[in-house]
Amino acid sequence: MPLEGTDMAEFTMELNDEQKEVRDWLHGFAADVIRPAAAEWDEREETPWPVIQEAAKVGIYSLDFYAQQYFDPTGLGIPMAMEELFWGDAGIALSIVGTGLAAVGVLANGTEEQIGTWIPQMYGDANDVKVAAFCSSEPDAGSDVASMRTRAVYDEAKDEWVINGTKTWATNGGIANVHVVVAVVDAELGSKGHASFIIPPGTEGLSQGQKFKKHGIRASHTAEVVLDNVRVPGSCLLGGKEKLDERLARAREKAKQGGERVKNAAMATFEASRPAVGAMAVGTARAAYEVALDYAKTREQFGRPVIDNQGVAFQLADMRTSIDAARLLVWRASWMAVNGKPFTAAEGSMSKLFASETAKKVTAQAIQILGGNGYTREYPVERMHRDAAIYTIFEGTSEIQRLVIARTLSGMTIR
Repeated sequence: MPLEGTDMAEFTMELNDEQKEVRDWLHGFAADVIRPAAAEWDEREETPWPVIQEAAKVGIYSLDFYAQQYFDPTGLGIPMAMEELFWGDAGIALSIVGTGLAAVGVLANGTEEQIGTWIPQMYGDANDVKVAAFCSSEPDAGSDVASMRTRAVYDEAKDEWVINGTKTWATNGGIANVHVVVAVVDAELGSKGHASFIIPPGTEGLSQGQKFKKHGIRASHTAEVVLDNVRVPGSCLLGGKEKLDERLARAREKAKQGGERVKNAAMATFEASRPAVGAMAVGTARAAYEVALDYAKTREQFGRPVIDNQGVAFQLADMRTSIDAARLLVWRASWMAVNGKPFTAAEGSMSKLFASETAKKVTAQAIQILGGNGYTREYPVERMHRDAAIYTIFEGTSEIQRLVIARTLSGMTIR
């Protein structure tokens, strides 16, 4: 929603002076701190705590910085920041920004008191860095959120919620200071009967399950989160029980009437974050394109630079065109979101779909341009290609994005 007391910002493709300053600052951090560490942490497959701490020291990993970008009235703060950080390296950048998904979950669904209480605890400070995790997916419920099995039952006598279930694919899962967990509170309502809960630090019954060894984004910690009779106070229900009861009552009434759908907590978070994921993909694609362009201009074959061959030059032209088109879709969706314009044509899903597919294609083309060198770990494009694969999978696969777009455009329940 637009900031109170301000006019809606006009859509522009030109960053203002302050945004350019922030962009250049982030680019410098990505170039000087993130990129030199990328190969090491990819090989180690561990959370790059020293890099996160460096980001905290300079103010990048902080609530203040995130809030400044989130509330930028042009909507371009977050996508600009994501693009620059992920230009540095996707795995390390995701470790730096992964807490943001949990923060968005609280911002989208929580009360002012909950926002003020829990988001600072997600980040900690430069001397004691913390991370947070958003836990929605389950072993049998990824894209199919209606199949979610994690249950939250209200104990009225103690004003506590009792949560049981297993979450999977959770960024920072198990190592987080604060977990935000989506659970079923009314199974009869399907995905409309979900709610989000804060799991405070040290809560008994929460543990880390399997840590996944991944194809890409290896510097980002991804694991299962097991909830075994986890009890949290009623105040940990995001939005509060009164708001939940009202929403569930509306959903039950709509179900009887066969009326419009009611959004659930997880979907509200994903809708808000899809353009940001698109920006991550743009950053990775741009990084691979720049490596390929530089290589093509300096690498000689048959007595001339590789780029003198149309087959290579045309690929680079297509790569850059796709990257710029993806960025424009991301910026449009981001501007619409911050200014309260509804995604009447699923513009958020469009931005993620096109940008994520662009990242996969561009990174593959970069490997092809570098030839055998591109296939080795001596050059970063093979890592970028491995990293790019995730964008078409997490926070809604490309197939799900197409389904959302088709349903929105047609108004029909396409299966």
